[in-house]
Amino acid sequence: MTRLLVACCIFFTACAAEQAPVPKAVFIIVDGIAADVIEAVVTPNLDSVAANGGYARAYVGGAAGEVSESPTVSAVSYNCLLTGTWANKHNVWDNDISDPDYSYWDIFRIAKAHDPSLQTALFSTWTDNRTKLLGDGLPAAGGRKLDYFFDGLELDSERFPVDEQGLYIKEIDTLVAADAARYIAEEGPDLSWVYLQYADDAAHFYGDGPELAEAVRFMDRQVGKIWDSIRQRQAQHNENWLLVVTTDHGTVPETGNDHGGQSERERTTWIVTNSDRLNERFEQEPAIVDILPSVATHLGLAIPDSVARELDGQSFID
Repeated sequence: MTRLLVACCIFFTACAAEQAPVPKAVFIIVDGIAADVIEAVVTPNLDSVAANGGYARAYVGGAAGEVSESPTVSAVSYNCLLTGTWANKHNVWDNDISDPDYSYWDIFRIAKAHDPSLQTALFSTWTDNRTKLLGDGLPAAGGRKLDYFFDGLELDSERFPVDEQGLYIKEIDTLVAADAARYIAEEGPDLSWVYLQYADDAAHFYGDGPELAEAVRFMDRQVGKIWDSIRQRQAQHNENWLLVVTTDHGTVPETGNDHGGQSERERTTWIVTNSDRLNERFEQEPAIVDILPSVATHLGLAIPDSVARELDGQSFID
């Protein structure tokens, strides 16, 4: 009788393990949208994501006046998210990305070290995200980490001629979001990064105003395409998807058309996620460096001790 009971327990435990949804994660960076701007514009798709999880004001820029203070500049903040560390560690101080310190591992390197079979993807309006920040393929950065990427369109000046308003970036964003939605729906990669740029171009050209508001609504529609694919995957497959959407910096309070400093508006950002496992950290103004450990928690990634002890963030997901 005891042997039968033990056998039954083993059987049901095995069945439960087989039926556990496979965790997947997507993080989206939408460039240059201050928290007060996103809060003032109707964004039905972000609202739909947050309805499943939450919205929180967040911050970038490290600890102002201390060693971790980091410029509120795009590439700096991207790398803060990717590595879970501030600029004094990852050594990206501007958009030139001249000498990143790859000893601070990015989330894709952590994922591949945990399980090389995990499928990864990048969809980006800016090629430097792959070639410089991630250093994909570079031995110092951990070698090849991306199984699929869609980028490089901004280098095709014949197809996408540069204009002052950044409308060519808007067109590229549309294609980036469409490919991300397609690939996620068809392939279901385990870890993906989507980067959309146009709102930042609109902010630089127009500053605060109706044009920026329309750029935010445009961004929301692109996120909606990806969110639809995620919900499609969850309905059709035994998968548990995490979506995190954030921005890389705010803008100057006077006009809204610049950034880089340490004003409250430049430092104040936001995070939207569908996670239903949010802890008190999410309610305490999380930082952009908290996203890496949160994604790692959702995916169940084992972070090497030498990497984990250098992280500046903590998970807002239990």
